Amino acid sequence: MIKARMTKAGVTKALPIIGIALFGFTIGACSPIYKLDIQQGNLLTKSLVDSLKPGMTKRQVTLVMGSPSVISPFDQNRWDYVSTLRKGNGRMDHKDLTLYFENDALARIEGDYFAENPQELIKEATKYKRQYPDDKRPDDDKKKKQGGGDQS
Repeated sequence: MIKARMTKAGVTKALPIIGIALFGFTIGACSPIYKLDIQQGNLLTKSLVDSLKPGMTKRQVTLVMGSPSVISPFDQNRWDYVSTLRKGNGRMDHKDLTLYFENDALARIEGDYFAENPQELIKEATKYKRQYPDDKRPDDDKKKKQGGGDQS
């Protein structure tokens, strides 16, 4: 039977290896992985919702909005469109849009949808360090004219 003996010299040789392994596990526990923006369900944009007009038939609404997420079997005159959007590792935004029909014609619209205002979208995107061309950001043009922009 062979007995393993650890000498003082053996322990000091093993310490750097153990330290490197612990450092590797510590770094591996961090999540430096980029997370994609994930949108699920119906994309509820301002332009789509604005194109809905009272009196539209169910078929016309389907052509504009697509199939609803939920049609209750108990109430065929209520259509629900559901959308979720998660930006990177952030929280999930949840939007609902409910359409009510009377005699197969759109009667009313309730709910919310995602903003499509360009300034709002750029403000939201800058949280995630995304950059856009200067011609789409008039504020940067003003800074360059005043001499405050990058001089490359």
